[in-house]
Amino acid sequence: MPTIDRIQEFADDLTAIRRDLHMHPEIGFEEHRTSGIVAEKLTQWGVEVHKGIGGTGVVGVLKGKGSGNKRIGLRADMDALPMEENTNLAWRSTIPGRFHGCGHDGHTTMLLGTARYLAETRNFDGTAIFIFQPAEEGLGGARAMIKDELFKRFPCDEVYGLHNAPDLDHGQIAILPGPAMAGADFFDIVITGYGAHGAMPEKSKDPVVIAMTLGQAIQSIVSRNVDPLQAAVISITQIHAGSAYNVIPGEARLAGTVRAFSDDVRKQIRHRMKTLAAGIAAAFEVEIKVDMRDIFSVLVNHPENSKAVENVAATVVGKENVITRSEPKMGSEDFADMLQAVPGAYFWVGHDGSVPVHNPGYWLDDKILPIGSSVFSRLIETRMPLSA
Repeated sequence: MPTIDRIQEFADDLTAIRRDLHMHPEIGFEEHRTSGIVAEKLTQWGVEVHKGIGGTGVVGVLKGKGSGNKRIGLRADMDALPMEENTNLAWRSTIPGRFHGCGHDGHTTMLLGTARYLAETRNFDGTAIFIFQPAEEGLGGARAMIKDELFKRFPCDEVYGLHNAPDLDHGQIAILPGPAMAGADFFDIVITGYGAHGAMPEKSKDPVVIAMTLGQAIQSIVSRNVDPLQAAVISITQIHAGSAYNVIPGEARLAGTVRAFSDDVRKQIRHRMKTLAAGIAAAFEVEIKVDMRDIFSVLVNHPENSKAVENVAATVVGKENVITRSEPKMGSEDFADMLQAVPGAYFWVGHDGSVPVHNPGYWLDDKILPIGSSVFSRLIETRMPLSA
C-alpha cells in the first residue's frame, strides 16, 4: 500500500521545510531557530505546544476524536553536527562548521508532517505526543528532556522513533526487536610526564611514548579480556601532544569511544582501561588520569512495539520491503534512554544515495519524508483506533 494520500499531497511543503532546516543547521542545545519553526508550525495546525523542555526541546500534544486515555509518543531529533558540508546542493548549509550530516532535519520534518496530518484528521482514540528533541549527537538531549520530567508532564504508554538509512534501498524499513544499537562511553586520558629537549630524551618522562604504549595496551582489551561472543569496540580517535620538532612535551592526551551491547561488558572495559592506565603510570613513573563518561545507553526495542512497527510499515511500503535486521548496529542513539523509561521501538527508513551519515558529502533523499510521516501516523491510528 502507498503512503497516505493526504501526506503525499503536501509532500512539497515538507520538502521546503526540510531544505530550509538544512540551510540553517544548529548543533545541540542551540536549536533556537529550529525549535521556533517547530513550535510555529504546530501552533498553526492547532496542536498544543510546550517549549523549552530539556533546553530547546518542544513537545506537541494532540487529542484524537475519541475519549480514550492511551497516550503515544513520537520522537524526532533536531540537532546538526559541528562539521563542514561538502556538497553542491542548492540548499546546502549556509553556516560554516555546521551541517545536517545525519539527517535530523529530515526526522524533524517527518514528525511535523505527521502532526499536520493527524491534526487535520484526528482519526484516533487517545492522545499523540510529538517530541522534538535537542542534542542527540552525544550531548545528552534525551536525558535532559527526561530530567526535565518529560514523561511525568507528558505521560506516554508507548514511544517510537526513526532514523534515515542510506545503507537500505529507497522505501525499505528495518526494525530489530531486542538490543538494536550499542551503548557508548566517551573517554579522555591525560598523561602528565616531564618534558625535555628532543635530543636529550633521557632527561624526560616522554608522554608520547607512554601514550603509544597505553594505546597498544588498550587495544588488547577486546581481544584478550572481553568474551569473544560479546561484541565490543574500543576506538582511540584523538591523539594530542607536542608543538615543536625538537621538544619532548610534558603532556599527551588520548580520547575516543567504547561501544558494546552489554552494560556488564562496558563496566569490564572501563575497569580494564583504568587498571592498564594505573599500571603503565607506575611503570613509567608518571600520572595518568582516565575520565570515562556514559553517553548512550544500549537501545533495546520492545518485542510488541517492534511487531507493531513491522505490521504498520508493511501497510505503507509493502511487506516485501520490511526487514527485520539479523544484526544490530554498533552505532549509538540516545533514544535508548526514552526506551528505558517507556516501552517502544526505533526503526530505520531507507533512501536513495549511499553516502554514509556523518560524511561531508552525505545527502538526504526528500522522497522518504512522506514515508516516515505515514508510518508514524499509522502507528498512532492503529495503536489507538477509533471504535466502530
